[in-house]
Amino acid sequence: MTVLSVNVNKIALLRNSRGRNYPDVLEFSRTCLALGVKGITVHPRPDQRHVTRQDVYDLSAYLKNIPDVEFNMEGYPTPSFLDLVLEVRPDQCTLVPDEPGQLTSDHGWDIAANSQLLQDVTGRLRAANIRSSLFVDPVVSIIEQVPGVRADRVELYTEGYAESFGTLSEEAVLQEYRAAAAKATELGIGINAGHDLDLNNLERFLEIPQILEVSIGHALVVESIHQGLEPVIGKFQAIISRANLSAETSSNL
Repeated sequence: MTVLSVNVNKIALLRNSRGRNYPDVLEFSRTCLALGVKGITVHPRPDQRHVTRQDVYDLSAYLKNIPDVEFNMEGYPTPSFLDLVLEVRPDQCTLVPDEPGQLTSDHGWDIAANSQLLQDVTGRLRAANIRSSLFVDPVVSIIEQVPGVRADRVELYTEGYAESFGTLSEEAVLQEYRAAAAKATELGIGINAGHDLDLNNLERFLEIPQILEVSIGHALVVESIHQGLEPVIGKFQAIISRANLSAETSSNL
């Protein structure tokens, strides 16, 4: 079953541009949850250009009292990031291979080159009862390396799919994601997905039945500017519900 996790970084970026608490990240998150969203994602970068440490504390305190909603923190595993993660204990920590100051995530982990780092970090997360997820490209040979670093899930980097959507290469690219997801399922690894998923391309992507969570921020905020937050979240939830119903129907056959 797939759930939607809303990345609130763009809301924090808007707030920070004016130096006031408007829009309020916590209030925006409350609105999303009231509309049926089941997860909130943050990526607290070292420069705090959008989500800040205080946002992390505020959201963590609030979400711990909300049943059936998960808090996902993503970031590069620097000592300061890990200290913050281990302090607030989110439900999930998504490890991304971003350099400091990087505009946005644009590639998955080279697991072989970072195996010791990733093993150490996933071990610390496991000891704190925090689910680990690795941001990865949709390559079967990379998925095969995930058990070696003992991550619980992967987050498939979906920019390649988003760029191919509506083009002649769409089916071939989607097949790469299907193969990666199938390998992860075979290995007992949970599957998340995110980056440039939107109202146009999400439904086709969710033909892949194993996706547990989609993390969407930039597109959701832009689409909400055009259409309004409530109808946009309603449309995302409807797409996910149709995919879940299809998966349930298939499993009962």
